[in-house]
Order: sequence, then C-alpha cells, then structure tokens
Amino acid sequence: MKRKYLLLSLLLLVVLVFAAGCGDKTSEVTDTPGEPAGEVLPPPEEPCEELSCMVMGDTPYENLWLGSAHADADAEAFRHWDEDDPAVVSSRCAKCHSTYGYQDFLGVDGSEVGVVDNDAPLGSTITCVACHNDATANLDTVTMPSGMEISGLGREARCMLCHQGRASKNSVDEAITEAGLTDLDTPSEDLGFTNIHYFAAAATILGKEAAGGYEYDGKSYDANLTHVDGYDTCLGCHDSHTLEVKVEQCADCHEGVTDTEDLKTVRMAGSMVDYDGDGDMEEGVYYEIEGMREKLYTAMQAYATDVVGTSIAYNSHAYPYFFVDLNADGEAGEDEAIRDNGYNAWTARLAKAAYNYQLSLKDPGAFAHGGKYVLQLLYDSIDDLNAALAEPVSLTNAHRIDHGHFAGSEEAFRHWDEEGEVSASCSRCHSATGLPLYLEQGVTINQPVSNGFSCSTCHDDLDEYTRYEAAKVTFPSGAVIDSGDPNTNLCMSCHQGRESTVSVDKAIGSKPADKVDESLRFRNVHYFAAGATLFGDEAKGAYQYAGKSYVGRSQHGSDTKDVNNCTQCHSTHELEVKVDVCEACHDDVTTRDDFFDIRVSEVDYDGDGDITEGMYGEVLTMRELLYAAIQSYASKRIGVAIVYDSHAYPYWFIDTNGNGISDEGEATRANGYASWTPRLLRAAYNYQYAAKDPGSFAHNPMYMLQILFDSLKDIGGSTSGMTRP
Repeated sequence: MKRKYLLLSLLLLVVLVFAAGCGDKTSEVTDTPGEPAGEVLPPPEEPCEELSCMVMGDTPYENLWLGSAHADADAEAFRHWDEDDPAVVSSRCAKCHSTYGYQDFLGVDGSEVGVVDNDAPLGSTITCVACHNDATANLDTVTMPSGMEISGLGREARCMLCHQGRASKNSVDEAITEAGLTDLDTPSEDLGFTNIHYFAAAATILGKEAAGGYEYDGKSYDANLTHVDGYDTCLGCHDSHTLEVKVEQCADCHEGVTDTEDLKTVRMAGSMVDYDGDGDMEEGVYYEIEGMREKLYTAMQAYATDVVGTSIAYNSHAYPYFFVDLNADGEAGEDEAIRDNGYNAWTARLAKAAYNYQLSLKDPGAFAHGGKYVLQLLYDSIDDLNAALAEPVSLTNAHRIDHGHFAGSEEAFRHWDEEGEVSASCSRCHSATGLPLYLEQGVTINQPVSNGFSCSTCHDDLDEYTRYEAAKVTFPSGAVIDSGDPNTNLCMSCHQGRESTVSVDKAIGSKPADKVDESLRFRNVHYFAAGATLFGDEAKGAYQYAGKSYVGRSQHGSDTKDVNNCTQCHSTHELEVKVDVCEACHDDVTTRDDFFDIRVSEVDYDGDGDITEGMYGEVLTMRELLYAAIQSYASKRIGVAIVYDSHAYPYWFIDTNGNGISDEGEATRANGYASWTPRLLRAAYNYQYAAKDPGSFAHNPMYMLQILFDSLKDIGGSTSGMTRP
C-alpha cells in the first residue's frame, strides 16, 4: 500500500523495544537450554567505527545519541538475556535489541534479507551503524506483523522495522484456532495471552493500514491520521538521535505546551465528541483513552468473574501481565503477579479484549500517533464483552466515531483504501487535500487517501485560521451561484450533489417516456446535496419537470434574525444544528429531535389530514407514497419489480420475489435494476434525492414537496387530497 504521508509525533517513543514480553504464551521463545538458535557473532565494534556516520564531515551526533535509550547499555532492553545460558540475545529478539541483529535482518552482513540468522552478543545496543548503512539508505518498505506491506516510507522505515509490535489480529485469531475454540465464551488452558510488545507506534500510527489492533469483524477503523506538513512522520516529530519529541515545535500550534506532559492535554478541533462518556469535552485525547481503557478493564473483570468464573487482574510491570485474582479484590497483588499465577482461563472473547487493552498501554504515545484508532479498538472490545454480560458496562454517553468531516473510519474516507488513492472524480470532497487544490487551481486530480479532513482542508492559514475563499460555486447543472456568504460557498463546494435536471435530461434525450431502454442507468445525486436543496430552482439539483415552476433559494428567519447560511445553523466542526439558535424562534425546540416537529404552514401538503405534524412528516409521507408508486409502475407497466436499499450500490434492485422489500441476496450490484424507462428514472432520481438530503425539510421544504408531488403525479400515483406548494 503506497504511503506518502504519516502521522506526527511518535510521542514518548523510545526507539527500542523492551524484551520482557518476548516470552508470551502464544509466542514463547523455545530455544533448547544450552543450545543457541544460531551462530553467535563477535562483540560489536565501538560506535561509528565500522561505517562512518559523520555528517557533512563534522563530528557525528554521538553525544546526543549517548543520552538516548538507544545507547543505554544497562537497560532491560539490552540486559534481559544476561542470565541465559548462553548469555546472548536470541535471534528471535536480536533484530530490535542489538545492532548486529538489526544489520543481520537487513542483510548488511551478507546474510538473507528479512530474517535474523544468528543470535547476537550482549551489549551491542543500537549504534550509529544500525541505521546508517547501505541497506537503510534504500529501505522504503516494511512488512507489519499482520502481513500488511507498507511502502513509500522513506527514512521512517528504519524506525518502523522495530516499532511495529510483534502481533496483530491474525496472531490472536491463530491462537484461538490452535486452541480449538469455536465458542466465544468457552475457556481453554490451551489459549494464552497474546502480547503486542512494547512501543508499537507504527501500529497505532497506521491504524487499519497496519492492522496491528484486534479489529472486530464488520467494523471499520481509522487509518493513518494525517497531520500538518512537516509533522506527519517519525522524524518530523522526534529527534533522530535523542529520540525526544520536538516539543518546542509542537508549541507553535498548541498553546500552553512546554513539555511532553503538556501534550496529553492536546485536543484537536476534529475531536468534538465525548469518547469515554465522562462528560468532559475539554480533556486531551490521552485522557479520553484512559477513560475508555478503564471502562474496558471493568468489563473484562466483570466478564472474567461472571461469565468465565475465574477473576482476572492486570499488572503492567510483570509478565504475563494478566493474572488470576486469587482474592478477587480487583488488583494483581505482589503475591499474585507472578508467572506461575498467570491467567489460565482465557476465552476467545476475553483474549481479543485483553490484546486491545495491552495495545492501548504499550504505546504511551498512542494518543498522538493514532488516538482515534485506539479509541475505536477499546470501544469495540467493551461492546463485544457487553454481549455476554448480564449487566453491560454503559456506553450510552460514549462515542466511537467523530462527526462526519472527521469520521476517518467511515466509508466516505475509506472507500479508496484498496486503490491506495482517491480518484480525481472524488478527491475534491473525500480527501484532506483535494478541496484546497480545487479552490486554488480549479482542478481535481488523484489525492492520497486521508483519515477524514484536516485543519488545512478548509483553513488556508493555520496561524490565523482563516478559511479558503470561495467567491462563487458552480453546481452540476452549470449554475454559478454566490450565496453572499464565503463560508456557505465553501460548504457548497462539496454539498451540492453530482447530478441535476440537466444531467438526467441529457441521459434521457428524446427517448419515449415509458419504453425500457438498456442504455439508461440510474443517476445518483450523491449524498447531502444540501446546497442544491437550499437554492432550489437556481441550482436545479433535483429533477424539475418541464412546464412546472419551482421555488428558488429558501429564505429562513425574519428581518431581525436571518438564519440562511450554513454556519449560522450548523456548528463549524461538529456540524450539528445549533439548537439554541432554533430555540430563539421555535419555543418547543429544546433538542435535535424537536426539529422534526417544526411546521411553517397550515396547509396539509401530503393529504393525510394532519396539519400539526412538522414539515419533516409532510416530506416523509409524500416520499413514502412516491416509493409505492414507483414499485407499482415497475411491476405493472414494465413487468420487472423494483426495490430500493439506501445502503447498497446502485440502490435500486430487482425485487426477485416480488415481496416489496430488499431481502438478503437482492441488494447486490449483479442484481441492480436495469429495466429503466425515462419516466421511472426521473421519479427514482427524485426519490433518492429526497432520501440523500435528510435535512431537506429544513433546507427548503417547499422545493422538496414540489419535487415529490410532481414525481408522484407523473408516475401515476394518486395526489388526491394533496396540495402542491
């Protein structure tokens, strides 16, 4: 998978990996005592003598390196094997715990590339020549424990060879399979804890691209979180020799940040939900993860006690981390946190959750590397455990994903993962970089896949946070509109749809209204075409029937309190409607749900006799009647029954059993409806239009009712008792 951009701040990353967890039960080192796994290399030379790491002919950065964890020869990461016999760094661990092992993996010593052939001597640490040699000069690709290959990394590949962890969802699933478990809640002594290992920053940075977390089937996850230019790589945020975060540069954008501890308080503008449900929307993402992790631990302990029957406790400093809670006090005491008391009643469900719990702890900078990915893993782990708990841990106020523009795990941004880039036809609105390019140069080209929008998508200056100027907007119909408000124009650059009356008419041409034509296909307006709805006849986003008149821009509010622009009604980052603004005129509005009851006329448009229901109800009834008329027309006039599914492309399908609903197996591309007549196409287009702008009842209800009324009448549905605005 091509990667050109990576997330900032490998925060608190120590570019070495501690060895205490190398002996997981599911990945245990099993070298026969007294018999090394391979040849032991001779002791290492002094730093910088085998290969020069001189910079521009000057003294190398040896003093900076000497103060780093890479040079700490007394650390557990380099002394873990002292008591072994023989006292060598096992080939299983040598890649990241000795310079010789790292070079062995790279083939610098002439051995096979990609494997460590020999044990390594103790004390070699990670010296200059580990990262500065002919092999690393061209290193660009890293294979993660999941098997995912990440390329286009540049110098970050040197870091990610080690800081990727040692396990993944695949490892957990393989361990479950090997234990013979087919039931999620059956414990087995043959199943052990799978440890991702320490400082797996690449796994949290890359998210689903590395698949380092236990990603639950059927769930979608964030990928790499793009940060600002210059601070979206390992070395962009960390000093390559001291390994420290470049805090002084973080402070340029994050006020109040003076040390690494302050980074825990950072909360980006795209983090506008209360992830852990504690009611604190000001705390940093670090604390959101901490709160969600506490919920998961509570769920794990409840599950272990109530479902498995063997209480569990965790100790981050003792292998194998999870222990039998002998006295059921919720903690792993000194006498409990011993290897012989390691937890031995793992179920598949508990093993998955425990893996994600450990992942969230063992990258202490995960909140900066990939905080939203980690939050999703924790949320899903709790949700999965809850399925087996009589008293689930509440997720009522917790949130798994962000609001639309920042929901990087969702289809709007993940649709192009397999292709590796967002196509030119979609990149303007589905990548972080496409809109600025379009606004600056008027073109769209393929763009990197992004994890939602970034600040620079809408802001042309990240010091003053001014927005890009959009003086006018060209709609799919060809109409050029200036709303009079630059912010609204900016929003409408995307929220305009992709089709119009013009494109539907062009597709139909002079074809007979009721004759099936194989050249016709469904025209999808696309999602959230609010700008087109707002401007009605001016934009012609819906299909407007010849000879009919339609309202133009919807004017909302009064002379003293106009609310006609996007950001007057919607919060800029949350995107939610500003309830307090509505309250000023609509006395009964106190929550978002109350919007559906707002009524602006005493006319019974949909003919159901109810003149108290909100405009939402008027639009909904007319849309339901149009759907029934579409199905009747398809069955009786064409002879091929039709059914709609809003969640499956191409939305309209052959109703193979004629029962009027989308059954399993029907909503597939191969079963897409193909018996289109011009009349059916027009009505289906408008039905989809009404469905894909869920706020049309507020954006321009009269326009929407006109469109639905005309569609219903044209396709032969009854409009008796209705009133066309």
